[in-house]
Amino acid sequence: MVQDDDLVSIGVISGSYGLRGEVKIHPLTDFPERFKALSKVILVNKDERLLMEVEKSRPHASGHLIKFKTLNTREAADALRGYYLMIPEDQVFPLPEGSYYHFQLKGLTVYDEELGRIGILVDILETGANDVYVINSEQYGEVLIPAIGEVVLQVDLNEKRMKIRLLPGLID
Repeated sequence: MVQDDDLVSIGVISGSYGLRGEVKIHPLTDFPERFKALSKVILVNKDERLLMEVEKSRPHASGHLIKFKTLNTREAADALRGYYLMIPEDQVFPLPEGSYYHFQLKGLTVYDEELGRIGILVDILETGANDVYVINSEQYGEVLIPAIGEVVLQVDLNEKRMKIRLLPGLID
């Protein structure tokens, strides 16, 4: 997932479809139904940001097709290959209580209930069974903690803090 200021990526354009300017979208969201109601999106690549109005959207194969109002040729659609579809953070789908988007957790200061400040959560590894939080610590180096209820005791997004209980052996 790409992040740009307060934007969150929900998909990436993988190519064109047909002759009238539709683009194929590879979803980067757990909520692909969001594309159906999408009216505007910001397209971002390393050099450019484009605000685009969505004319229509429909599911296709394992992704989605989107027709933008100002895009009318296959060549114009091809030129957008690799652009990320991004929305403001305040437009993400709400999650159940106790669940968080990765972008919400990155940058949190992590505190252990006994040791105090451990460091900053800098990355999240998706392992299948559960995520693993990568903590950058001045005192302990890189610390990996499992994202499980037994370890993660509290997340306070307003205070940008996470309280944990380290399992034996996680910090030597």
